[in-house]
Amino acid sequence: MSDPHPTPVDLLIRGGWVVTMDAERRIYRDGAVAVIGDRIHAVGPSAEVAAAVSPRETIDGSRFVLTPGFVNCHVHITGEPITRGAVPDDADWEANVLGWLIPTYQAQTPQEERLSARFAALEMLRTGTTCFIEAGTILDLDAVHDGLAETGIRGRIGRWTQDRAFAPHEDQAALTRAAIAGLHSEVERYPCHGDPLLAAWPALVGHSLATDDLWRAATALAHEFGAGVTAHMSPDPADPDFYLATTGKRPIAHLADIGALGPHLSLTHAIYLDAHEVDLLAQTGTHVTHCPMTAMKGAYGASHSGLFPEMAAAGVPIQLGTDGNNNGNSADMMRAMFVTAGLFKDSRRDGSLFSAYDVLECATLNGAAGARMSHLIGSLEPGKKADFVAHDRDRPEWMPLLNAVNQLVWSADGRGVHSVWVDGRRVVENYRATLIDEAALLAEVEAIAPLLLARAGKTVPSAWPVL
Repeated sequence: MSDPHPTPVDLLIRGGWVVTMDAERRIYRDGAVAVIGDRIHAVGPSAEVAAAVSPRETIDGSRFVLTPGFVNCHVHITGEPITRGAVPDDADWEANVLGWLIPTYQAQTPQEERLSARFAALEMLRTGTTCFIEAGTILDLDAVHDGLAETGIRGRIGRWTQDRAFAPHEDQAALTRAAIAGLHSEVERYPCHGDPLLAAWPALVGHSLATDDLWRAATALAHEFGAGVTAHMSPDPADPDFYLATTGKRPIAHLADIGALGPHLSLTHAIYLDAHEVDLLAQTGTHVTHCPMTAMKGAYGASHSGLFPEMAAAGVPIQLGTDGNNNGNSADMMRAMFVTAGLFKDSRRDGSLFSAYDVLECATLNGAAGARMSHLIGSLEPGKKADFVAHDRDRPEWMPLLNAVNQLVWSADGRGVHSVWVDGRRVVENYRATLIDEAALLAEVEAIAPLLLARAGKTVPSAWPVL
């Protein structure tokens, strides 16, 4: 029976599968989502929701599976998107990072960073990511922010920051003061309060490149401004070796000693840990961002050395990232989910590890918590932001549709993303971005890439002749 006083809503999508990720993890086979402005007004059975609202626009959702938008908790949106695939896939960690990535990062211009950020946003939106945490802009955060603002994506950004002096002539105190001042300026210019689409966070390079004073300052800023801190740690034994040599403790134990751990912190990679470090992460609620595609391509050793099953069992909040376009090489979170679901099943010969349900939580709810936005995103529930994805099930990989979560993780990928809403705005419709001139952007990327590589002194190698 229809409500005699239905609530006016801006949008009603009815008749689709709806994977809510709510507290009960309800999935509606004939579900509906109603939106008012930038918020979800109602979620539930189609007949029930439709009877209670008066929509300005109604979409037949029978073609779709609706999910929360994915949260990519570690992605390099500058430096690599416009040089994707240039780095040979047989480069070791040192050759990859020091020989290729750093030179190309340093050779780019602020205008190229802006272009790269917009290009990264396009790829993320087109594959269902509605929110991201940036690994760190190199040069011009303002240009990156302004470019992203045109795309409609949600994100947390920051300039890549380090301060450790390695050369005898460097003034350690001056380096630290400058790094802290930079972080403070960023979080003041782009604050988190008011829940804007884009805000700034301390984005530390991590590894061995931040002093204790910088770690403490970043932590204090996160607490003061309601932000988070993101940093790389232990993708390689070099990080534990450094901390053991200089502090007598492994990295996570040392960060615990200086008060840097906690729910505000997301540590990316975290492959070379010991059991005590896992316990410390669990006790403090520190997040770990697993980048499985990078681990495989870079031969980091996650499958034989990573304690990710142990972290999951201990309650460490694990979230997912795609890393850079010369590491994971794709910003498609659905590909990252697939790899995460399979990596440890195989290496441990245990099919119970990282079920499709677990992995979808990593990409939505855990990611929202890592982005410090659990109150806004991560699930389809009344009152939360209208950030969601319509997956097109009128495709071979979605048929027959018997278990939506299995299909999502094991069968589908981002190429089946039909439409995306962020903050109640439809930013992808019928496989095309609504706020980005895709043809112009792609043409610009294609033209800029070889010029940037040449400026960095790099020639793209090929094992086969390119004629």
